[in-house]
Amino acid sequence: MTAMPLRRAAFAFVFVTVLLDMLALGIIIPVLPRLILDFVDGDAVRGADYLGLFGTAWALMQFLFSPIHGALSDRFGRRPVILLSNLGLGLDYILMALAPTLGWLFVGRIISGISAASISTAYAYVADVTEPDRRAGLFGMLGAAFGIGFVLGPALGGIAGSYDPRLPFWIAAGLSLLNALYGLLILPESLPPEKRAAFKWRFANPIGAAILLRSHPLLTRLAAVIFLSHLAHASLPNIGVLYMMYRYSWSERAVGFVMAGIGVCSMIVQGGLIRVAMKHLGEARALLLGLAFGVAGFAAFGLAASGFWFIAGIPLLALWGFASAATLGLMSRHVGPSEQGKLQGANASLMGVASMVGPGIFSQSFAVSISNHALIYLPGAPFLLAGIMLLGAMVVAVPAIRESRGAKSE
Repeated sequence: MTAMPLRRAAFAFVFVTVLLDMLALGIIIPVLPRLILDFVDGDAVRGADYLGLFGTAWALMQFLFSPIHGALSDRFGRRPVILLSNLGLGLDYILMALAPTLGWLFVGRIISGISAASISTAYAYVADVTEPDRRAGLFGMLGAAFGIGFVLGPALGGIAGSYDPRLPFWIAAGLSLLNALYGLLILPESLPPEKRAAFKWRFANPIGAAILLRSHPLLTRLAAVIFLSHLAHASLPNIGVLYMMYRYSWSERAVGFVMAGIGVCSMIVQGGLIRVAMKHLGEARALLLGLAFGVAGFAAFGLAASGFWFIAGIPLLALWGFASAATLGLMSRHVGPSEQGKLQGANASLMGVASMVGPGIFSQSFAVSISNHALIYLPGAPFLLAGIMLLGAMVVAVPAIRESRGAKSE
């Protein structure tokens, strides 16, 4: 088999791995709140508190364990980390399906956060098997897998959960275990032994990951872009549904269709347009253009006086996807093969931090902006704040792009 078909086959597996992982995660989204409510006798206040605790704990595990997964994959290869993660997720979903108490369900959610932290290893795998000029486009394809999983997963989970709230957990377990078996039989290793690095605890933690990101000014600036982008994105899952119902009086069904539309637009951009943009614009211009689209999209969401104008902003926000793939592509150029896992683990830790602090920032800004004591009644404040964050990311990105171009010319 030639190198190129091998690389295509390897990427196809990683794509399927991420897709199945996201499907499994998405399937339980509609039923997890209901299951928590069952454990607290239908008390909505206690249920909301516990749901927030579950979300924070999951994000904390991502923050803590993503660097460990990345460092382990740099030492032992990507294949064993990905396969063990798939196996761990499968067994964990079985635990959650059988959980007899809220405490056991919480333990399962923690294990899920630990196992799912290996998503960063999939990005390192792509960096291993892809030339630098093609990485951003394939990173975008992985983003499409995320989109597909989070569009189809909740829909499937909602249907299955209507029969039994624990059935989606069994389906998620089956998908993850099937993924592990598929990888065991097909997945080749992407990191040869001669390119591996010794495992060091000082790098296998969030602080050590920060050392890598601070090792080069360009990486530091691009890491700031990644963090601000993840923080801005946290406004969508945490405020989006509540905002649409509050401002436009949309029903759950209408909101579901709009969320599906956001997912479809995102998949079109991630799955196809990103590769075209990288080819014709290059990573640097695609990064700035993507951030500009993101600012415009969030402004449209925040200022839309009617549902029509909110929907009109969806394609703009979807084009923001250019920025993420371009940023990851630029970062991967500036570390060696033995550090790709650490880099992606560090990026995943940044996402974990954003997932922990973002919900509080946007929920509070929404509450303040619609309260009777608000200086200005502005329900779209959370989205406008997200747009300001992306403007900050643009300011940070400009010198990073200049430095990247200077490094290429040397």
